[in-house]
Amino acid sequence: MRPPVIALTAGEPAGIGPDLCVALARETLDCRLVVLGDIDVLRTRARALGEDTEFTQGEDVPLHRRGALHVRHRPVAVPVTPGTLDRANSTHVLALLDAALAGCMDGTYRAVVTAPVHKGVINDAGFAFTGHTEYLADHSGTKRVVMMLAGGSLRVALATTHLPLRAVPDAITPELLTEVIHILDTDLRAKFGIARPRIAVAGLNPHAGESGHLGREEIDVIEPVLARLREEGLDLAGPLPADTLFSRIRHDPCDAVLAMYHDQGLPVLKYASFGAGVNVTLGLPFIRTSVDHGTALDLAGTGRAEVSSLLAAIAMAVEMAGQGIV
Repeated sequence: MRPPVIALTAGEPAGIGPDLCVALARETLDCRLVVLGDIDVLRTRARALGEDTEFTQGEDVPLHRRGALHVRHRPVAVPVTPGTLDRANSTHVLALLDAALAGCMDGTYRAVVTAPVHKGVINDAGFAFTGHTEYLADHSGTKRVVMMLAGGSLRVALATTHLPLRAVPDAITPELLTEVIHILDTDLRAKFGIARPRIAVAGLNPHAGESGHLGREEIDVIEPVLARLREEGLDLAGPLPADTLFSRIRHDPCDAVLAMYHDQGLPVLKYASFGAGVNVTLGLPFIRTSVDHGTALDLAGTGRAEVSSLLAAIAMAVEMAGQGIV
């Protein structure tokens, strides 16, 4: 059986996305990788970085080999200067996502890996855009998706993502938690091959509410949802105080942690992964992984961009594709 075809979107052309794509030509990868991007931007960036890269095109995607990149050309709208954003190229960035999405939905690609985009410049161009996760969910007709980051032997999923802290408690409803935990459990089984996932669930408040003295969300919302889902057969621990949860699971391992909000779980994950974390979108009808960092405009074209997170994202996409189930 031929290895799966993995699509890689090159991301914001003025950022480090093209640098990272070019850096992949130094590697041998066990997949058929196709970069969705502007081939002229990639060629120019390769020359700037002193890389002797062969660029190939064509419908048949070959096994990725060292020294070469296979590209599906999608032109930028205006010339690119590394490190300098131009809102005119926002249409190009979104076109890359649309092409990857279409290819995943029709079976051309087994998975999509995304290089970083710049949310601000896309919004400045007049497009309502809160991130890859939300965009792919909306354009694939997926009602609910879950953001999970993996790295450093941890998997951390989020009940809420890009919300102001003052909005988080109201967002954590029984319906939301039930859907998020079902998606997390289902995809750990289907996309990671874990027969019966054990999930550690963080509380929202300090000390998980201290029996209601520091907040009642655990008593009124989180605990009843977990009890009901345990009756369905899910293996759930919690709600656990977030300040001790990560030390606890060193001795009582789990397959994933569910944090209630963005900065409750991700600082620990990013510390543990040492720049090699992977962002995974669960709940989509296809596999999507991504780097866990931004566009790093100040590093674009300098040769100082670190490719470890992208390599990890590709490796995870290949591993998940090998499960044979989406």
